[in-house]
Amino acid sequence: MTLIRLLLRVLGGEHAARLRRTLALMTAAAVAEGLSYALLVPVLTTVFGGEPADAWPWLGAFVAAAAVTAVLRYRSDVSGFRAASVLSRGLHHRLGDHLARLPLGWYTPRRIGEVSVLAGRTVLQAMAVPAHRLQPLIGACVTPLTVAAVLFFHDWRMGLAAFAAVPVVAAALAWTGRATAAQDAERARRDEEAAGRVLEYLRAQPALRVGGRTADGLRQMEDALEGQRLGLRRSSLSALPGVLGLSFSVQAVFTALLVLGAASALGGRTGPAEVLALLVLAARCVDPLLSLSDLTGRLRSTRGELQRLEDVLRENPLPEADEPVEPRGNDLALNAVTFRRDGRTVLDQLSLTVPDATRLAVVGPPGSGKTTLLQLMARFHDVDAGAVRVGGVDVRDIETEKLMSRISAVFQDAYLFDGTIEENVRLGRPDADDADVRAAAAAAQLEETVARLPDGWSARVGEGGAVLSGGERQRVSIARALLKDAPIVLLEEATSALDAENERAVQNALDRLLRGRTVVVVAHRLRTAQQADSIAFLDGGHVVEQGTHEELLHRKGRYAQFRQLSLASVPSE
Repeated sequence: MTLIRLLLRVLGGEHAARLRRTLALMTAAAVAEGLSYALLVPVLTTVFGGEPADAWPWLGAFVAAAAVTAVLRYRSDVSGFRAASVLSRGLHHRLGDHLARLPLGWYTPRRIGEVSVLAGRTVLQAMAVPAHRLQPLIGACVTPLTVAAVLFFHDWRMGLAAFAAVPVVAAALAWTGRATAAQDAERARRDEEAAGRVLEYLRAQPALRVGGRTADGLRQMEDALEGQRLGLRRSSLSALPGVLGLSFSVQAVFTALLVLGAASALGGRTGPAEVLALLVLAARCVDPLLSLSDLTGRLRSTRGELQRLEDVLRENPLPEADEPVEPRGNDLALNAVTFRRDGRTVLDQLSLTVPDATRLAVVGPPGSGKTTLLQLMARFHDVDAGAVRVGGVDVRDIETEKLMSRISAVFQDAYLFDGTIEENVRLGRPDADDADVRAAAAAAQLEETVARLPDGWSARVGEGGAVLSGGERQRVSIARALLKDAPIVLLEEATSALDAENERAVQNALDRLLRGRTVVVVAHRLRTAQQADSIAFLDGGHVVEQGTHEELLHRKGRYAQFRQLSLASVPSE
């Protein structure tokens, strides 16, 4: 029941009725199976008691009970598979919706491996509970209890001996659970680490091969896989004493029943035929009881997986305002913003304003907080102190959907989904017509890319856009932002991965389409900064200078030094 309650917590209460109906059907099937076994007693008693012809009515009753059991088992199996399907869909939707609301700072490399395990193996194990695990577990518990009740009805001594197995079996299972709990948690941790290492090794192939260090990455992955193997081995060994204890207990109880049955027959209290029938009935329950160790072990592992899934679902998402406020414009402002990550202060009491329909270029050395600034404006994180405002309203007081509808973002690392080029562009505005999609693609210089691919607009780009070059991926991302046509645009050196000709074309398109919008661009190139209405120079989490290009050059401060270094790094022809 603990597992069922956990399942309902993870899924949500709307699925409670379906799971309870499935449980009721499975329990009814198990009781019917036990009662059909009970009918073997009069069948065997009459067959071996000297009046075989009297067995026909009992045999008919046994066949009818077996048919009812088969129908209930079929109905419960169908209900279990349907519950598994609903459970899978519900878990994936709830997990996906929750992950989409978590702050980006939550996504550490370790968490990527954890999420991949949760979305894959954990959901599959959860599906197996109603589809494959509950029916044999309920049968292994309810059917023997039904048989014990029948034994008690025929011979109270044998019934008591059978019921005595209940606390013994429960104790053995509890002992196994306590012995394996720590090892199961360690095995799950090693599974997540191994999954993360495999993903890391695959994604890092270009860097590893260029650096000639492929073996290093492979060694780290192999170490994680070896740790996973050892964790599984220790988990299996920790369960062995409980398995042996359960087996010994069940066999001991059956031996006790055998002795009591023989004593009852020898004492004349029960006929030999009835004793034989009762022992056959008891023997039929030995295998289900012995299977309890494996069944509960699997369910215990599933419960641990679901507990980790519930822990993720309990992570606090970015909160939504109880009474959302509509922004009164498209200006941006950061008021004394402080933001910390991993114990380090990235932005410290930073204040900055971007008036409506103006362009701000943000420049500065690596690690100064430029990308974080854009992420806070898009509310990928919440600030630790101060406020980020859009249209004069704190972003925490704006409904997330309304805030996102006002912002288009193009970051340096352009990620594409494993779909077609058109599907990736349409993410900017799914209801856009074909003409708008083609216009955005043309402005982002995507037409040549589409023309060179064999399937054109229907060409799949691969996971992360692996089929396309870096510049082509960025152009898809730019087209996506252009199609969205939001009044606020956040750019991270949007043309940094394009060649000179395409950069010029895309920059011209951006100049035309971004006119009249509020734009914040993280600029790594001087040309980008010079085209802005204002430039903010960040260093150490502070705005150390702000002004136009000419004003900052005249001050001969940090921006002027940055410009000199940038000019010096440009190779002469």
